[in-house]
Amino acid sequence: MKLISTSGQVWQRLCARQTQRRRRVEESVRKIVDDIQQDGDEAVLRYMRRFDGVGLTTKQLRVTESEISGAFQHLDPKFALQLKSAIQNVQAFYSRPRPKPFRVLDGDGVILGEKFDPIERVGVYIPGGTASLVSTVYMTVIPAQRAGVKRIVLATPSRKDGSVNPHILAVASLLDVDEIYKVGGAQAIAAMAFGTKTIPKVDKIVGPGNAYVAEAKRQLFGFVDVDTIAGPSEIAVIANRHSNAQYVIADLLGETEHAGGLGFLITTSKSLARLARKQVPGGYCILVKNLEQAAEVANRLAPEHLEIMVRSPQKLMKRITRAGAIFLGPYSPVTVGDYVAGPSHVLPTGGAAGAFSGLGVDDFIRRTHFISYTKKALERVREPLEQLTAIEGLPRHFDAVKMRLS
Repeated sequence: MKLISTSGQVWQRLCARQTQRRRRVEESVRKIVDDIQQDGDEAVLRYMRRFDGVGLTTKQLRVTESEISGAFQHLDPKFALQLKSAIQNVQAFYSRPRPKPFRVLDGDGVILGEKFDPIERVGVYIPGGTASLVSTVYMTVIPAQRAGVKRIVLATPSRKDGSVNPHILAVASLLDVDEIYKVGGAQAIAAMAFGTKTIPKVDKIVGPGNAYVAEAKRQLFGFVDVDTIAGPSEIAVIANRHSNAQYVIADLLGETEHAGGLGFLITTSKSLARLARKQVPGGYCILVKNLEQAAEVANRLAPEHLEIMVRSPQKLMKRITRAGAIFLGPYSPVTVGDYVAGPSHVLPTGGAAGAFSGLGVDDFIRRTHFISYTKKALERVREPLEQLTAIEGLPRHFDAVKMRLS
């Protein structure tokens, strides 16, 4: 690990890491997006041959029922039970009631309020490159289902032989998701955003991916809603002389398993800093004077995962306002959040936790305002409406009011 100061240029770059983009990736993705929009399935198949070395026909893009049912033959029965337990934990976490519509009545002819409806069609992207993220299936699908989403479309890369990871298919089957397409990368995001003859257009796309997937989501936001523009996975650990050093090192090392994974150690302990610099190949170490300053540094970083491995971690957590998920105490490693705890592991990265939250039920629900005025109530606001429309140079807006009151 590199020891850095919060007054140096490296620190400034790290705090602005979400703004760093690669021109080559942008240009490549723009070409893919344009081709998918113009040529649909033909372009999808072309890019699958080019990037994945997979030659499928249009009819083979969708996973069949026999492929889904056959996936269970590859599962250890004991593992299937453990999988169901993890799924139940996530379902329980997201079991709180959905928001209810409300009305505000002023008693004089005005009714205001909001109603809530689930998004109709959601696309879930499951990576299949350096790691096939089986757990991401239930971490994305369950919040959508709890929100009431009726149609969930899952896209995941095909393997060389045209098959899909059987664990991904098995989890999807356990969750009653049967609309699965064998396509990955930026072409999968574009296909779900625009729709093709085979792959349906969705209203929102969620799920992690590589730099090309993230860039496709960025370019297609507006054609479709997205969760966040995910970057490399990251962990920050706040620790001091009371922390178990080997736990800290193990958790920082775990992050190196992710491609481009970032690890940050924020500590008051010089001896722990020395140990981490020797044993962790990569990442950054920041020495602070006290835990209050540690919280300030963590908030500046706004990390995806933040472990607080000090005494009374709940007390320090009160100072944290910018983190994707917080893990408290020595026995709460990021691993439990990634797989079994309950909250979704789809979290904002790259400092985006300053503005975005982890995936939840609310991400799949639309709010709609409603407004109802009687003629008498409209008459009461005639004068401000006339003045404001005149100031903004929009006289026909006021004509619509005047017509009703004449």
